[in-house]
Amino acid sequence: MIKIERLKKAELVSYCEEIGINTSGKSKDILIEEAVEYGNNEINKAIKNGNGLSLLTKKIEALAEDYSSNLDIKIQGRKEEMKADDNSHYLIYRVLGISQEEGRLIDEYQNTGRFLYKYAGSFLEEAATICLKFNNTSGSKTLVKNNQGTRPKTFEIDFLDNNDAIEIKWRDATTDGDHITKEHTRVKAIESYGYTPIRVMFYYPQREQAKKIQETLKTIYDGVNGKYFAGDDAWNFIAEHSGYDLKKILVDIANKRTPIDE
Repeated sequence: MIKIERLKKAELVSYCEEIGINTSGKSKDILIEEAVEYGNNEINKAIKNGNGLSLLTKKIEALAEDYSSNLDIKIQGRKEEMKADDNSHYLIYRVLGISQEEGRLIDEYQNTGRFLYKYAGSFLEEAATICLKFNNTSGSKTLVKNNQGTRPKTFEIDFLDNNDAIEIKWRDATTDGDHITKEHTRVKAIESYGYTPIRVMFYYPQREQAKKIQETLKTIYDGVNGKYFAGDDAWNFIAEHSGYDLKKILVDIANKRTPIDE
């Protein structure tokens, strides 16, 4: 499921033409509106015909293919760039007992690993949003004004499902204390609009300081009658709330794309 609002005008026009929407003389806002309506109708029709799970799976598979392709381009591009890097710092690696080859591999994985984490997180968050969309096509990403302070001016709700303001995170390993203050302000602002703040985080951090941050965030959500789901509880929430078992869908896709050697 393509993130239509992020497309440039030319990309949006091309996408709309592919799905049969007349683009002549229409503004970007109109095209986005019609493309969203097309997608919602497609989902509702599939569900009505009993093909909701099949369509959802196809959309997540297509999303995985798109992210995988873009990730590979990024990784290969960075590896090429690194061939021209100044590696004089390997001297210090060697002083610390790291061979030149080990140092090269560490640098390579450290550079490419950043892309993997970014793409893995964005993919999972988008896949979860698609599941929620299949439960309520009227739900969407929403901005609310920050009425608790001056910065930032607005807060983004990943998926507003009626009064449920769902925040989706693949993981959150931050150890920054300021993160607590920012999240407290965000949650209070969202709650003030009559919404129920819900945090869904699929992978719990493993470091003690990061765990303490998450424990504090849970307390913040509890304090405004919100909900906090992490780890298995997050997967279960998506399954129960949307009616679709996202984890099973992803396991099936993973086994087809990259089987685990037995």
